[in-house]
Amino acid sequence: MKQLALTTLVAVSSLFASLTAEEKTPVDWVNPQIDTVKPRFFYFSSACRPFGLVNLSPDTQPDKTWNSGYRYNDEKIECFSHIHGWQIAGLPVMPLPASGDHKDYASKFSHDDEVVKAGYHKVVLQDHGVTAELTSTMRVGFHRYTYSASDDAHLIIDLSRKLMDHDMLDPEATLRDDKLAIEGSTTMGPTGRRKKNFKVYYVAEFNKPAEAVGDWEDGKVVVNFGKLDEPLLMKVGLSYTSLEGARKNLEAELSHWDFDQVVQESYDHWNEWLGRIQVEGGTDAQKTKFYTDLWHAHLGRRTVSDVDNKYADNTGSETLIRQGKRPHYNFDALWGAQWSLNVLWPMAWPELMDDFADTMVNMYHNGGLIPRGPSGGNYTYVMIGDPASSFFSAAYHKGMRNWDKEAAFAGLMRNAFPGGIRDHAGYETQAYSNGGGMSYYVNRGYVPLKIPKSKGGHRQGAAQTLEYSYQDWCLAQLATSLDRKEEAELLNKRATNYKNVWDAEVGWMRPRKMDGSWHEPFSPINDKGFTSPGFVESASAIYTFYIPHDLNGLAELFGSRDAMAERLNSNFEKAAPVRFIAEHGNHAISWVDYQNQPATGMAHVFSHIGKPWMSQYWVREVLNKTFSDVTPFGGYNGDEDQGQMGALSALMAMGLFDMTGGAAQDPQFDILAPVFDKVTIKLNPDYHKGGEFTIVANNQAPGNCYIQSAKLNGEEWNSFQFPFETFANGGTLELELGPEPNKEWGVK
Repeated sequence: MKQLALTTLVAVSSLFASLTAEEKTPVDWVNPQIDTVKPRFFYFSSACRPFGLVNLSPDTQPDKTWNSGYRYNDEKIECFSHIHGWQIAGLPVMPLPASGDHKDYASKFSHDDEVVKAGYHKVVLQDHGVTAELTSTMRVGFHRYTYSASDDAHLIIDLSRKLMDHDMLDPEATLRDDKLAIEGSTTMGPTGRRKKNFKVYYVAEFNKPAEAVGDWEDGKVVVNFGKLDEPLLMKVGLSYTSLEGARKNLEAELSHWDFDQVVQESYDHWNEWLGRIQVEGGTDAQKTKFYTDLWHAHLGRRTVSDVDNKYADNTGSETLIRQGKRPHYNFDALWGAQWSLNVLWPMAWPELMDDFADTMVNMYHNGGLIPRGPSGGNYTYVMIGDPASSFFSAAYHKGMRNWDKEAAFAGLMRNAFPGGIRDHAGYETQAYSNGGGMSYYVNRGYVPLKIPKSKGGHRQGAAQTLEYSYQDWCLAQLATSLDRKEEAELLNKRATNYKNVWDAEVGWMRPRKMDGSWHEPFSPINDKGFTSPGFVESASAIYTFYIPHDLNGLAELFGSRDAMAERLNSNFEKAAPVRFIAEHGNHAISWVDYQNQPATGMAHVFSHIGKPWMSQYWVREVLNKTFSDVTPFGGYNGDEDQGQMGALSALMAMGLFDMTGGAAQDPQFDILAPVFDKVTIKLNPDYHKGGEFTIVANNQAPGNCYIQSAKLNGEEWNSFQFPFETFANGGTLELELGPEPNKEWGVK
């Protein structure tokens, strides 16, 4: 028996043995502990698959949304919990000896005894004398606990412990007759964002007979396994639909007890996903950050459907179980995703666009609205506007169309008028919601400040006007492609509404009051504050450049392209000393803020007003100063919104971007200088005609951020953009880089 335990530990150790840079595969470069000093609860993952329903990870601070979950500098692990998602959390467990403290069961740990990989976590619980190992399938958490042989082995399943920012309610647990499993459910209480309860069902199976002891009434189940001379194994299948769903998920995904096999399968699973983009050259730190970026881009948004695609619909007065055709997801708003996920996913993971579009269409059928940040099967109305408009337009125009197009367009059109999702300002959930100001937007062409009878957050009229203007353009592009000419004409006209919040006298976008006058006092930034009046988590200095669909029209408002570039360059020069970020909670003080979504397209704007060399310079500066850290103390600057900052950082490292978020009828990639000698993107034959697309950077070096010349499939290429269609057909983009700008390249 003891030999078996030694053999299994050796098997996992050999899998994660030290490798040379040449021997490493993509998953070997992933470092889950980057920026884990002050994370959000849903940020950290270890034992998780891509978009896994289960994210089994240690919690050093289980309570709170911000600065919680796994925090690198904490000294104790409080529990291991199975769910870390957007406004969802649940099922904490903890192994300990019978002699341990069953009320305060936290344990000290050391990073010296810890192994953290994509799909695997190992840590020694020093106070308990237990070595804990975690891995998972998509819907099943798999535990291996090696106890001291001198004491009875206990395991706590704490169904009522508060996690994140919600209470756990109505715990149920039953010891199965064979004493090899505990089954039941627990309910996530409401949060400020997710207003309705959400129930999770579980089946926890053991490789040893168990006896439940302790108090079942308060939801803390203490399970006794006696003295063990080999590791305790536990498989926990989860479902949001039913106990039968949890059983089916467990049986379908993990019918055996080979822990090491699951670790290897998780490792292989991640390698297949991350390996769709291969990079050569660059530094070890750049490869570490790049593949960790890709890893984050496939983490935070969680699958919430069973293996048979059943899911819980919570949009009505009671929870209904629906049968889906594709996986169903739980995710934060796609606010700002036009400059991150919308660009990255279609390159190598186009099926994700179809899956997420299908989830949103299903919610439209179920609840009447295309969602903005669904959680727990319901709408959260997080942030503002309708970011789904750019997502659907990008999916359609990049060839990801396996969703109900008529229903999607109908839902998006409803959102674009009074009573739709845009009218729900941040978290405004009541039946009558007008904080989004759509009646004003439709009738006046702008959203004023301080709309009466509204209760939502983020009721900042100038920002809402600017975002609606872009979203109208996105929807107009889709309408045109669907031959909806009348709608396209109306939406294209509304897409110019951004001009209605431009104050020519001050030369900035500026909020208007209810009477139409300009808001006083005005400054492009604030001395302090989370948000500047009129601008969501930002200020006019940033939102003034939030016109991704008509940057040349914005240049006309400035008077010329040169004047606009000079102003924007000044913003970057002022922001450089603080690494182009502000501390969370002080976004309004920033001239440029790559810690939050509204600013994340700013460095790329120069290319679109005739100065691509300036984009090449500032993109590299942002990448190096803002996103390059590979320690626990930086890398995403504390606000990685479910892969968006990771996706943006990865795009910068690859030297590709799309200012319109892919929403244009003829999507184009912006070309920047990659930090790698070669980037090879494997194309999906179900969506793309080509086998792979390769970017070759000749004379690539740390200081060589400027493109001297380019060839596309062997032909001279003098534009800073090239078509997505060319990319999808496969080929090669070859760049010559240098330390000085070539101001003649890319300006045509």
